[in-house]
Amino acid sequence: MSRPGDADSRPPVYRRRTREFYSLWIAATTTYGVGDVVSTIAFLRYVPAVSEANPLVAGAVDAFGLGGLVALKIAVYLAMLWISVQGANEGDAHLYYFPPILLTLVGAILTASNLRLLWLA
Repeated sequence: MSRPGDADSRPPVYRRRTREFYSLWIAATTTYGVGDVVSTIAFLRYVPAVSEANPLVAGAVDAFGLGGLVALKIAVYLAMLWISVQGANEGDAHLYYFPPILLTLVGAILTASNLRLLWLA
């Protein structure tokens, strides 16, 4: 039986600190969801001589066009969001913070790389 002060009786961190939760996921959406997707689409459209370096993304684009890229990104994003929410529900700070931070860093690096290659093309 849990008491009012027990950690198990408190709501998950994403319910207690909604601003933090949304800020983390807005950053991930901005870099990974928007920045990388838009810069990849621009790169694939305007520099046709160069192909996608990531074999998984290249396969999705070859099979389904740019919709495959977007669908793959959404699937990864939703999987990471699920991991983060599960981490919050279990009280695991690492699982809560790691997914949005990872997506933000990966998105920023990929966006910067795509913009650099677009600039050099």
